[in-house]
Formats: sequence, C-alpha cells, structure tokens
Amino acid sequence: MTVATVPFLEILRTQSLIPDPCRAVLLVGSTAKGWSDAKSDYDFYIVSDQPWQNPGSGSIKLPVEPPELRTEVFYADGRRWEATYWLTTQVRQVIAKVSWDEFEKDHAAGQVLALREELLLERLTACVPLDGAEWLTEQRRQVEASAFHSLIIARSLGAADDSVEDALGQLESGNLHSAVLAARKALGHSVDALLEQHGQYGSHSPKWRPHRFQAAQPSVLSFEQYWAIETMRTFNPEEPEKWVTDVLTLCQDIAMKVEL
Repeated sequence: MTVATVPFLEILRTQSLIPDPCRAVLLVGSTAKGWSDAKSDYDFYIVSDQPWQNPGSGSIKLPVEPPELRTEVFYADGRRWEATYWLTTQVRQVIAKVSWDEFEKDHAAGQVLALREELLLERLTACVPLDGAEWLTEQRRQVEASAFHSLIIARSLGAADDSVEDALGQLESGNLHSAVLAARKALGHSVDALLEQHGQYGSHSPKWRPHRFQAAQPSVLSFEQYWAIETMRTFNPEEPEKWVTDVLTLCQDIAMKVEL
C-alpha cells in the first residue's frame, strides 16, 4: 500500500479519533511533503473548537490557553500513527505571536515561539488537508500575512552571524578544530536562511536540509556546490584554515543576498 492509497480518514475514524464537529484533519510532516520512507511515522493535526476528551491521551505543555495539546498514538499497517489535537483558539494565539508588532519588538523567532508552535506554522504551509481545506486556506493566508517568514529568516541569519564570529575568533586563537566546527554551524544556519527565504522551513531537523534544498532550488547556490561543502569534500586536514575561510566567505555572501 502506497501513501497515496492509504485511507487515512477512514482509519482515524475507525480508531474513533476524529471529534464531531471537526474543523480540519491535516496530514503533516515528512509524509505530507513526500519525503517519508517505509519506517516513517504518520503524523496528523486535528483541529476543533472543543478540547479532545480522552483521559488516556497524552499531553504536551505549551505557552497558550489552554496550556496543553492532547495526543493519541496507535499502530496500523506497520506504522506509528500520531494525532495532535489543536484548538482553533490555540491556533489563533500562535499566529498572533508572529504579528508584525512582535517582529518589531524582537527579530528572534526562538524567543517568540516554542518549538511546537513553530512546527504548527511551518506545517500549516506544507500539509495535506484530509478534511477542512477551506479552514486551512484561511490559516495559510494569515500566516503568509504575518511576520513568521521574516522572523524565521532573521533567527537563522542571527545564528549564522554568531557562528561566523565564533569561527573567526577560534582561527585567531589557533583553535583550528573548534574553528572548523564553528564554520560548519555557520554553514548550516546560513543555508537554512537561504532555504527559508524560499519558504522551505524546518531548520530544527537538519536531516531534511538536502530535501529542502532540492525543493527550493535557490539560484545563489547549486545543490552540487552545497553538498560538496556540507560533506566537507574539499576539506584538507593539512590546511583547515583554508576550508574555514572559504566557508565563512560563502556564509557572508549568502547573508548579503538573503532578504527578510
């Protein structure tokens, strides 16, 4: 059975996991993006106006009201299925956190959003609506009109700049091993900013960076160039300074071309 033929809604309903009424049932994560493998989980966001009522469900704390998400996990067709229940009021609160007023206060998304909140906004932009397509369209419109895009890019650019400064300091001090590691961090953050400019979010999961790169296809850097640097193909252990300097130059070049 391929992902395209999996009766997701039918199985969720058989498990009695869809409340009535329900605003939306969204397939999220790697499966929604077409990046999953045979062992990937199936992840869902289920959105409703009333809290999910099941004493045996899991709970995730979050800085919204009410301050938790409920979750259900089961196994079917050899996969782990996880449903996370969002209230419409919680979704509204998270979107409000990335208003342009908030952006003017603080450009660091990491200080504005909890990880689960950032994942929500990211996944709203790249999910498959199994039910509630009209509701999803409106949420996407609100996210697109918010400062989310700029907040995420600013966060990555700031982290890249910090790592570049760290790498330069390590070079000056003769700490070459640390300089290499700092340069690798700078590269990751810089490429994340570049991909986020193209709407490819997900910097919290570096393993998906190659997929995100191929989806974004930025003109600033080809995938072949990126992958050669990411895998340190040009690194010479006898001359680590050159590799570090080349990477930092690339990072600074990317920073000049990325727009918030």
